[in-house]
Amino acid sequence: MKITFLGTGTSQGVPVIGCKCEVCQSQDPKDKRLRSSILIQIEGKNIVIDAGPDFRQQMLRENVQKIDAVLLTHKHKDHVAGLDDLRPFNYLQKSPIDIFADKQTLETVKKEFSYSFEKSDYKGAPKMNLHEIENKKFTAAGIGILPIKVKHEKMDIFGYRIKNFTYITDANYISPTEMQKIEDSKILVLNALRYQKHPSHFSFSEALEIMHKIKPEKGFLTHASHKIDIYKDVQKKLPSFVELAYDGLKYNQ
Repeated sequence: MKITFLGTGTSQGVPVIGCKCEVCQSQDPKDKRLRSSILIQIEGKNIVIDAGPDFRQQMLRENVQKIDAVLLTHKHKDHVAGLDDLRPFNYLQKSPIDIFADKQTLETVKKEFSYSFEKSDYKGAPKMNLHEIENKKFTAAGIGILPIKVKHEKMDIFGYRIKNFTYITDANYISPTEMQKIEDSKILVLNALRYQKHPSHFSFSEALEIMHKIKPEKGFLTHASHKIDIYKDVQKKLPSFVELAYDGLKYNQ
């Protein structure tokens, strides 16, 4: 399994428009964060989790040539806005792309990209096969996927586990039952928005508490805002098995 962090930022990305803080003004590429998304390459398949507004840029940067499935965590714009850029993959693969998400998220996709589902069959629309999932194991591109239901403030959203890899973003609470699904993960990715507590995202300390509880071989923090230190200073504060993820970071299991 090869994991590529396509984007590791929040809904506004980093730098934030108009911001003059140290993080936003940093010249270190590791402090430049597109909206959160990740690519998992496994058994010859390319599975993407979330397709935000920077999706086109991310695909070009990583020279992605095919997508076998897209898993959506939830309906917010910073996680679905890039679905129109599936069109080149429709052309290359000569087929629709399979999209997996809960009912609420799929309803948003059908609304936001209504031109893709109209009877007129507009040729310039992305072609998607929508698959509604529930909180139970399913198969995407022949790969077993285990959803993990977490809270994004009051909204139920999904994280995903693929074999020994678990990815959870935009969460602020994981129930004990769902936490059991994460146990023995060798690679764990968690959102960590900022140092201060937040109503809909884990803070750094909250994410690290889970990391210490699960004790993965390797942990990554993602969905980080500009309200943290610059990358090199954050790294000094983390335990040896945890790393602040950055755009373009690759990890092989």
